[in-house]
Amino acid sequence: MHNTIRHPMLKPALRRGWRDLRTAQFGVTPAHAIVLGPLDTATARLLHLLDGTRGLPLLREEASRMGLADGQVDQLLARLVAAGLLDDATGGGEAAQALRERGGPALDRLRPDLAALSMVSREPGGALGRLAARRTTRVQVRGLGRVGAAVAAMLAGAGVGGVDVRDGGCVEPWDVAPGGLPPESVGGRREEAARRLVRRCAPGRLPRLIRPGRSASAPGPGPGRQPRTEPGFSLVVLAPREGLDGYAPDPAAAEHLMAAGTPHLYAGVIEGTGVVGPLVLPGASACANCLELGRAERDPDWPRLVAQWRSGPSRPVPSGELALSTAVAGLVAGHALAFLDGESPASTGARWEASLPDLAWSVRRVEAHPDCRCGASGGGEGGSHDVREQHETMAG
Repeated sequence: MHNTIRHPMLKPALRRGWRDLRTAQFGVTPAHAIVLGPLDTATARLLHLLDGTRGLPLLREEASRMGLADGQVDQLLARLVAAGLLDDATGGGEAAQALRERGGPALDRLRPDLAALSMVSREPGGALGRLAARRTTRVQVRGLGRVGAAVAAMLAGAGVGGVDVRDGGCVEPWDVAPGGLPPESVGGRREEAARRLVRRCAPGRLPRLIRPGRSASAPGPGPGRQPRTEPGFSLVVLAPREGLDGYAPDPAAAEHLMAAGTPHLYAGVIEGTGVVGPLVLPGASACANCLELGRAERDPDWPRLVAQWRSGPSRPVPSGELALSTAVAGLVAGHALAFLDGESPASTGARWEASLPDLAWSVRRVEAHPDCRCGASGGGEGGSHDVREQHETMAG
């Protein structure tokens, strides 16, 4: 693979240290640290040249002047590629090259994200390829309170090309939060305020978002224009301002998402508890109805209680402590981005919860229920494979 690399560079996010004169450690944390050795003195000097500014021919010339034997550069690059330590300053494919050419302040804002993505993308150039792919994805966030608005802002800021927002009513003073809706938006329509927030947070100009089911004019042969239909959302984030709808979601509200095969992720804050998940991949992981059926089995009185809570009067001011809401929004955005990047985040078929005052996160598996018609209970142990295939289909 290293022969296809044009401008090799060590992954910049990894700090380098020497365990001894012949053994280098790349990375600090156990999740990413890699030890490489033995390395002779000349090879160690060659590491300093792998900064992405030199092509392979120039690297071979400089290695020769340093007294390295023929082929030593290629041997080192092969070792680094195998260890997942090498990137390519010009790699990532055509979409990555287009993003690189646009460059400027927009790409500079995303450089920390790019460095982090290189930690989970082993192939050289893969990080920028993933970042470029994000611009082609479409996400909808439903619910624009302290959690949902911040999620929309973070997704846009992380390079997601299409972030659609949905909610009714006007911005209330308690909707305002750092990283979310600003104080000047109070009194204005929530959707309009959130769209402005998304545009402001996005690095560079966003591609035009056309909602699923709508047609847009596209140049076609002849004097007229032919209609085209844009693909649907890769993910829908459900972050209702009413915390009960996030904690005990009504399965009927997601029937259209299940029917369309649209992945969706639940989140919210109720009382002093924040919840993230489950991430539902229709037919492959547990859905809201599975969640409801499972809870009813453990607590036979649960359906009666939920019916009372759903039919009761709505609370004028939702409970949503600022730090907890922000923490939930951050975790939701992280799981959403991991999914969009092709990974299987820990909220897939699971729910993460943290409560005040200790804020210790715990996780509970949400099992696919055999009585649910979603079909996920037949996935067995092969569910994770099915999840990845479904995600690739939706995002593609």
